[in-house]
Amino acid sequence: MTSNRYRISADIGGTFTDIVYQDRESGVCGAAKILSTPDNPALAVIEGINSAVPADAEIDFFVHGTTVGLNALLTRRGAKVALLTTEKFRDIYTIQGNDRGEIFSIRWNKPEPLAALEDTFTVRERIAADGEVVTPLNTDDLDRLVEATRQNGYEAIAICLLFAFRNPEHELAAEAYLSERLPGVSIAVSHRVSPEWREFDRTSTTVMDGYLAPVVRHYLETLVGELSHRLPSDQGLHVMESNGGVMSAASASRTPLQTLLSGPVGGAIGGRALAEKTGRKNLICVDMGGTSFDASLVIDGLPSASTETKLEGLPVQMTVVDIHVIGAGGGSIAWTEAGAARVGPQSAGSKPGPACYGLGGTEPTVSDANLVLGRLDGANFSGGDMTLHRDLAEKAIGAMGATFGMNAQEMAQGIIDIINAKMADAIRTITIRRGIDPRDFSLVAFGGAGPAQAAALAEELEIGEVIVPVHPGAFSAWGMLQTDVRHDFKETLYGFWDQIEVDDLDKRFTKLEADGRTYLAEEGIGDAAIAFERSADFRYHGQEYVLTIAIPSGPIDMAATRAAFDRAYDRQYGHSSPEGRVEIANLRVAAIGRLERPENADPETGEASPPRSRMVYFSGREQETVIVDRGGLAAGSVTPGPAIIEEGTATTLVPPGWRAEVIVGGHLSVTRAENAQ
Repeated sequence: MTSNRYRISADIGGTFTDIVYQDRESGVCGAAKILSTPDNPALAVIEGINSAVPADAEIDFFVHGTTVGLNALLTRRGAKVALLTTEKFRDIYTIQGNDRGEIFSIRWNKPEPLAALEDTFTVRERIAADGEVVTPLNTDDLDRLVEATRQNGYEAIAICLLFAFRNPEHELAAEAYLSERLPGVSIAVSHRVSPEWREFDRTSTTVMDGYLAPVVRHYLETLVGELSHRLPSDQGLHVMESNGGVMSAASASRTPLQTLLSGPVGGAIGGRALAEKTGRKNLICVDMGGTSFDASLVIDGLPSASTETKLEGLPVQMTVVDIHVIGAGGGSIAWTEAGAARVGPQSAGSKPGPACYGLGGTEPTVSDANLVLGRLDGANFSGGDMTLHRDLAEKAIGAMGATFGMNAQEMAQGIIDIINAKMADAIRTITIRRGIDPRDFSLVAFGGAGPAQAAALAEELEIGEVIVPVHPGAFSAWGMLQTDVRHDFKETLYGFWDQIEVDDLDKRFTKLEADGRTYLAEEGIGDAAIAFERSADFRYHGQEYVLTIAIPSGPIDMAATRAAFDRAYDRQYGHSSPEGRVEIANLRVAAIGRLERPENADPETGEASPPRSRMVYFSGREQETVIVDRGGLAAGSVTPGPAIIEEGTATTLVPPGWRAEVIVGGHLSVTRAENAQ
C-alpha cells in the first residue's frame, strides 16, 4: 500500500539526469534515467518526475545535485566580477601564494584569476590583526568602483578587506554603500563566505563565490519556477552541498559556492549508508557515468573530507567531500594521436551521444565498444526506454580499428582496456599515492557504466570484492535521500594549545553553535532535530599545514584532544612528536538538521524473465553468457559467471571465474569464485 507521498532526488549529469523516488509509507525506492537537456536542465528533471510518480502524487521533499556552478567555473562562463580590497593590497589575488604547483615542470603557469588586476579596486581602510580599527573606511573611494561597474557591466562584486574575519565592520559598511547605489549587482563579502585566515585563500574563495553567484541563482530561480506546481511551497526544493549535507534553494542562492561539487557528493553519501547497512566500513566508491569518472573513499564508515580544496588551481576554503574526477565515462570518445589510441576526456554527451544512440553521433565511444562486445543489450537499454543500434556502433568502432589493422571487436576491447587503465590510475591517486592499500577495501561501482567495468578494475587493483548497490545507475541520486541538512561555521583562533583557556574555547564553540541554530531554524529545522559536531585545526609548532581533529561535545578534555592529534598525525605521516608543542588555527562547527525519512526497504523482487543467453566477448574470446534480470534475484541467490545482470539503470558484468550474490539491502556482492565462502 503506497501513501502517494514521495521523497524525490535528481542527479543532473552531462549525459543523463537520474531520478530516485521513495514512497513515504513503504520506504521502497525506484529509479529512472532521462537524457539531460543542457539548454534547460529543469526540463529533464520535470520529465523524469512525471515518468516516475503519478501526476496527483504529493512531493514533500525534493533534493538535487547540480554541476551548473562547476561547469561555469570549468568553462569560464561565470559572471563578470570586480574585486574590492584594502589599499596597498591590490596585488594579493594576482600574485597568489608561494605554492608553485608542479615544482619540476618548466611549463607550469599560475592559474588564471577570475578577476584580473584591472578589475581590482582598493579602498582606504585598515583593520588590525586583533580586530581593532586602525584606519576608518573612506567610502569616497568606493565611488570609482560604482562608476566602473556601471561602465564595464560588472555583474558581481567580491569584497575582501584585510582581517575582516576578525572584524567585519568595514566590509558591512562597504556592502551597504555599494548595494544602495548598484541594485541588482551581486555582492559577496569574505567574512560570510570564509571567515578564516590566509589572505590569498580567503580572497580566492570570495571571488569564486561572486563569480558563480549570478549563474547559480538564475539556474535555481528557473528550476523553482518550473517545478513550483509539483513542490510544496515551504522549503520544497533542496540542493546537495559539497560538504555532504543538503540546503534549501534559498540558502543555496545565498551561498552558491557550496553547490560546486553537489553532483558527485551524493555517491559518497550513498557509500556511507551502504557501509552502515552492509558492515563494510572501508569502501572505494567509483561513479562512472556518461561523461566523468568520480572516485572517493569511505574510511571507517565515513566519507573522506577536507576543509579546503583547489579548483582550476585556485584555492577554496570550504568543507568538501574528497572526490577525484577524470574525464572517463560511457560517452568518452576514442580517438587517435601520434599513431596511438586515446580515450577521453572528450565526451559525446547526451547530444548527439554515442554512435549507437542513433542521434547523429559518429565518433566511437566506450558505450559503443561495450555494445560491440555484446555486453549491452541494444533492445533492453535503460529498461527498454532506449534502443541501441549495434550496426552504427560497429561502423564507428570498425573505422577506427581499420587504422590499426584491427577488426571491430579487437578495437572495442582495446578501447575498454584503455579506459579501465585510466580509471585504475585515478583510484591509485586517492589510495596508493596516499599510503592506502586498495586491497583492504571493497570497490563500490555505480553510475550507468560503472558496473560493466567494475570487475576489470578490481582485477587491475587486486581488490577482492565489488559491490553493485541498488539502483546503481542512479546511486548518487539515491545517496542524496540519505543525508541531512548541514551548514558549516568556523572561526580563526590561533595560539599554542597549552595556552588556550578552556572557558574561552567553550564560549567560542557555543557562539558558533548559536549561529548554526539560527541558520537551521531559517531552514525550517525544529530545535529537537538539531545537532552539532565540533572540531579544530591543529599543527605542530613551526609547520604550515593542519589536521582537523574532532572534539566531542561537553567538557573539553585538552589532553585527550592533544593525544588525538598525535595519533592522527601518525596515521597520516607515519610518525608523530608527542613532546612537541601544538598550535591551534581554526575552530569549526557543523550544524546538522536531522531530516525525517523512512527506513530503506529491500527492493521488491518480481517475476524473472525466461532464461536466455547471448554471445559476449571476454579477453578477446566469444563465450555464451547467461542473461539475468536483477529484479528477479532473491536475497541470497548466487549467479556464477560468465553472466550479465540487467536492470533499468545499469548492466553488471560478471566475468568468467567470478560470481554475484544478493546480500543485505538487495545489493550485489561480486567476488572471484575461488574467494567465495
